[in-house]
Amino acid sequence: MDVSIIGASGDVGRQIAVQLIAEQVVASSQRLQLVGRAAGKSAQSLFGLRADLLDAYAETSPEIDVALTPEEVTADIIIITAGATVPTDPGKALGRAELGKLNKPLFEQYAQAIAEHGHGDELVIIVSNPVELGVEVFSRYLGRERVIGIGAYQDSLRFRREIAADLGVRRQRVHAFVLGEHGENLYPLWNSVQVYGMDDAELADVVQSLNQGRDYDDFRIDLLAARHELVKLLSEEKTEEAFALVYRLPPDLRTVLVPFMTYISGAKTSIATANAVVDLVNTIIEGREVLVAGQVALRGECFEMDTVMGMPIIVGQHGWLQIVKPSMNEKDFNYLKQVAEEIALRIRQWYDDE
Repeated sequence: MDVSIIGASGDVGRQIAVQLIAEQVVASSQRLQLVGRAAGKSAQSLFGLRADLLDAYAETSPEIDVALTPEEVTADIIIITAGATVPTDPGKALGRAELGKLNKPLFEQYAQAIAEHGHGDELVIIVSNPVELGVEVFSRYLGRERVIGIGAYQDSLRFRREIAADLGVRRQRVHAFVLGEHGENLYPLWNSVQVYGMDDAELADVVQSLNQGRDYDDFRIDLLAARHELVKLLSEEKTEEAFALVYRLPPDLRTVLVPFMTYISGAKTSIATANAVVDLVNTIIEGREVLVAGQVALRGECFEMDTVMGMPIIVGQHGWLQIVKPSMNEKDFNYLKQVAEEIALRIRQWYDDE
């Protein structure tokens, strides 16, 4: 399958290109398209990136071409990484509302071009933020089953990793979902946690120990308090102490705060984000139908709402095939419904601002 990266000159797009070729996810008989803008430094850097990739991976590289207009984009899998990003300085706030206003015209431009000039069967993976807005825009042009947001997929990988680290096992032995919004309203669903080799009684004890008996209200309070303390330590240039603090937190808090710390430390999260994208792309190219979490456009399947949020989905080569409703208690359901309402309101506001 051919793959296109829109925004390939950016930090995440560049990492995705490198990992796709280094891990031979895109085979030598296939094509990798690097997409940028004709204006500015994008065009120059993409031709340089193409040359560098061919130099590094001459024996295994796929065909690589460069596209500089939305109309030229053509591939079986299209990855959206372009657009404005959140500043690494937490003091220079750029909220989701402002980020959405900046990136919505770009989403619209590429979605319309792909709808008009594509082959009609593309699968689009949204990495750019706000992920929920990107999924909504592309779904309106291409059909919602062909659009997946990477946010919940990556957040779920992080949640599994943090649980596995506390248990001293490989991440592959842990199954868990993070649902909701890719951002402040993400929801680590403890009810979804499964550990290979543990029976129900053992698992219940493990979950109780790992989340320390906290419910979601406690999680939100603890998250805000820990984030405040971490920002304070960083403002005092106590980076080592801040990272030591974050690694003492429970796994659900680490799921949110380790990438937050990584990003505002200046290292960003481009390698981890690229790894999550490449993992999903590899699964799709291999032709497996798997149960994962991802941001998708809901049309009444859950919470009787039309909105976008992270949910468990079955994914195949032509997109997501089915939404799988997770096991939730009443508190889970009520909170996720509230998140769905907030996302729906925000999407309406982005469209009303046109």
